[in-house]
Order: sequence, then C-alpha cells, then structure tokens
Amino acid sequence: MLIGELAERAGTSARTLRYYEEHGLVEAGRDANGYRRYDEGELRVVHEIRTLLAAGFGVDDIRPFVACLRAGNPAGHVCPDSVAVLRRRIAEVEACLGELSEVRDQLRGQLAQAIEERATRCLW
Repeated sequence: MLIGELAERAGTSARTLRYYEEHGLVEAGRDANGYRRYDEGELRVVHEIRTLLAAGFGVDDIRPFVACLRAGNPAGHVCPDSVAVLRRRIAEVEACLGELSEVRDQLRGQLAQAIEERATRCLW
C-alpha cells in the first residue's frame, strides 16, 4: 500500500510515517517511481508504535517491540528485550509515583498547617 493509504488506515499522517521510517521503526519498499510501498504487516507495526508512544515510551524503547513483531511473534511485548524495557519503565513509573506521593504528602502537611493557623487567628 502507498503511504497515504497506510496513514489513513493507521489514523496518522504521512509525515509521521516518514518520521517512523527515518528512525528505523517502519520499513518501506520503493516503487520504480520512488513511491514508498508498505507491506500489510506495517499497519500492525504502526499501531504498536502509536500505542507505545501514547503510553510514554520513547523511540529507542519501541525498537524491541517492533523487532519482536517483525520476528513473527503475535505481540510486541512477548520477547525478552521487550520485557526488559517494560520492567525498566515500570520501575521508572514507580519511582515517579514515589516522588509524587512525597510531594502530595508535603502539600497536605502545608495545607493542614495553613488551616490550623487560620483557625487559630480567627479565634482571637
């Protein structure tokens, strides 16, 4: 299929597909006239890429998932390299959640202190 058809079927733009191709995530053959020609399997790859990007993965993190699909696996997350990326990302997310919990607790403490001080001032 041509780039316009793939873009339409994948719900993205031709520009985005060219970006994915530049980063080695999407593969295209070339017609005699130089037009990009995509295999049907690239639609599945593009869906995987978009799903992972939406979940906050970077281009480098996505590579193992794409390689897993290209190796003929039913999903991009079943290969050891993909599992390693998932584990690393979970650890990163958990670290962020820990930091956010600390910030939340600090803000709650400040709010409680402010409410207490205001209540004390109103009594006088």
